[in-house]
Amino acid sequence: MSKFLSTFTLLMMLLQTDALFGQIKLPRLLGNNAVLQRDLRLPLRGQAAKKSKVSIVFAGSSYETRSDKDGNWAIELPPLAAGGPFQMRIRDKNEILILDNILVGDIWVCSGQSNMEWVLREANNAESEIAAANDPMIRHFYVEHTASLRPIDTLKSGSWNVCSPATAGDFTAVGYFFAKHLREKTGVPIGLLHSSWGGSRIEPWMDAVTLGFKDASDLELYLGQRLALQKARIDEFLNNKFGGQIPLEDKGIQNGKAVWAAPDFNDGDWQTMSLPGLWEGQSWEMLDGIVWFRKEITLTEAEAAQAATLGLAMIDDSDEAWINGVRVGGMQLKYNVIRSYEIPTGVLRAGKNVIAVRVEDTGYGGGFHGKAELLYLRTSAGEMSLAGNWKMKVGKALGSLPGANDNQLPTKLYNAMIKPIQWFPIKGVIWYQGESNADNAADAVAYQTLFQKMITQWRQQWGVGDFPFLFAQLANYHAPEPEPGNASWPLLREGQSAALSLPNTAQAVIIDIGDASDIHPRNKQDVGYRLALGARRFAYGEKEIVYSGPTFRGMIVDQAKEGSGRPASLRMQFNNQGSGLIAKGDRYGYLRGFAIAGADRKFVWAKAVIEGNDVVVWSEKVPIPVAVRYAWADNPDDANLFNVEGLPACPFRTDKW
Repeated sequence: MSKFLSTFTLLMMLLQTDALFGQIKLPRLLGNNAVLQRDLRLPLRGQAAKKSKVSIVFAGSSYETRSDKDGNWAIELPPLAAGGPFQMRIRDKNEILILDNILVGDIWVCSGQSNMEWVLREANNAESEIAAANDPMIRHFYVEHTASLRPIDTLKSGSWNVCSPATAGDFTAVGYFFAKHLREKTGVPIGLLHSSWGGSRIEPWMDAVTLGFKDASDLELYLGQRLALQKARIDEFLNNKFGGQIPLEDKGIQNGKAVWAAPDFNDGDWQTMSLPGLWEGQSWEMLDGIVWFRKEITLTEAEAAQAATLGLAMIDDSDEAWINGVRVGGMQLKYNVIRSYEIPTGVLRAGKNVIAVRVEDTGYGGGFHGKAELLYLRTSAGEMSLAGNWKMKVGKALGSLPGANDNQLPTKLYNAMIKPIQWFPIKGVIWYQGESNADNAADAVAYQTLFQKMITQWRQQWGVGDFPFLFAQLANYHAPEPEPGNASWPLLREGQSAALSLPNTAQAVIIDIGDASDIHPRNKQDVGYRLALGARRFAYGEKEIVYSGPTFRGMIVDQAKEGSGRPASLRMQFNNQGSGLIAKGDRYGYLRGFAIAGADRKFVWAKAVIEGNDVVVWSEKVPIPVAVRYAWADNPDDANLFNVEGLPACPFRTDKW
């Protein structure tokens, strides 16, 4: 080879190497399949070769800027109309970067806790919904769980996915149904920017200053003191539970063998626990780690003769299951997935059989949850319920205190999962959160102020005005109360409703579609639909749309009238009546879910009927009524005041007791 050719070959290799290690770098939100917000100026940014001219070609126009001495560049595109797909070409002095399949449409941030995080493949009718999810104008970007005590500017990971049956199963279910409805009504491309974390309180989604701290250092000092106190409480709890002998290694598995799953293992000294039910609600509120469960059942020869199915409801977070010492299934870190394990022929026996389940919890809730009918053994001869008492023993104990995890600590999710996306213009936010702030009355009452502060904070920081902020009110949950009570969930719902005083806000009331035994109701279709109604009103200008169920406006006292047969009553007046009020599901027109009280503040269930545009409430037990509450319970399962459009009335109270 000649000297000239050798030099030329070396030069070409160097040029190719420079291109291979190109210097154009972009934020993760700016990539293939991205959606960019229409009708707003678009501040794009990235890195390129130092002090280089950077040009962008997009949607038929060209734009230029220069990178600084560190290679950073920024350029603002003018407002663009909805459309696409487009290609974006970004060029510096060394290379050209091409982004494909970009849309211009509306970006909706989807945030909150597990009911927003809940994916489409776990929603009602998941199989058919996923098969029909074939709209390339819907895109989804998932922000990975990340936490930081200090604000950061970049996302840890993430990319845009085009909606198809191959991808939609992992989309936020609420967000998907929200986008699906908007696509049908507006035709505008929709980008779902999904940043949520199951079990999170609201405080982690707020910044330090909004929460009353001077800065991040002030917050760190507070958290250090708080965590020291929490550790002392955890140590005291574990020592009391285990008499100072805290199990730090799981003795249920020895030399790779599940000895506590053996059918002849003696579990006579084990405690009992009712399943399904998380152990935090059964005197183990500060426990994370590993817990074993065993249950003995008796089968006939016919029941044991063939293959069977073991249903274990849902398990938070991971599990392994054995029958008669034979492993039949298990899942890792799938708190929201229903367990159903096939049992091969020959595993079951006539007579005594032992089911053993090893559960590992890494934080927050731990153990079995879901409906009791999901806990079963199904054989060819029928189905046997496994709900009820099981034997239990802690294999490995780790301390856990509510509020000590990343998704419970102030500012940590805002810093790492919201601040890094606030440079990206958006259309609005849909929010589903609050369960983790509803454990007690004090937290539930405090939510009212926190929620409004968070909405205001986000709007100021995004810098695109008072964008629509749409939120789902807490669904009905827990066992219905036989008498009017003072639960914490209605207090939190009241705090959520108070945010409607802010401009461009709407609330999806969902007290009719929850699940008494599952904090994660599977009906995400109606949640997404009701949120979309609010979007159509406040984001898309449908001023005449009925986007809300009836909301309490005022109260008038009706004195008892001689001969009427009705004592003094209270007349409720409502906004958002739509085409009129109805008593849903009651053929005689009687309303349920109302309670009434006199000056003694003792509430009793009331009679209630619709009269014209009002609701009249009374009880013979309260001759001089002064206050009314409606749907004022964790699970107001019988509340049936709706408007004709099918939207439920918002829970309310007229007192402030």
